[in-house]
Amino acid sequence: MTFGEDTSLASVYSALSNDTRLRCLNLLLRNRDVCVCEAVAALEISQPAASKAFGALKAAGLLHARRDANWTYYSLRPVMPEALRGIVDATAAALAEQPLCDEDQQRMQSLGLRQKLAS
Repeated sequence: MTFGEDTSLASVYSALSNDTRLRCLNLLLRNRDVCVCEAVAALEISQPAASKAFGALKAAGLLHARRDANWTYYSLRPVMPEALRGIVDATAAALAEQPLCDEDQQRMQSLGLRQKLAS
């Protein structure tokens, strides 16, 4: 079963079956976009773990990536099939109830990395 040419139902659920990927998705749901270095600091995980998580979410068709100099910024796909949007929305509601996701977002906000990256 597919949501379009590049997104299968199985790949979406597989991508959402990992705590690190869910935490990365949570950051993306609460922020316009996120780079790997921000996720590393906010989630307190390794760079390879963050890169792998974003890669899996992108491969499942959930994310868009854009390069800016040395960084890749990930964001939710701006346009998704309605059924896929429903899965993302349901996941967002579940993540909003998780204290760890609130802690991740608090760390993200306290980092101030956007100002540091811009200079």
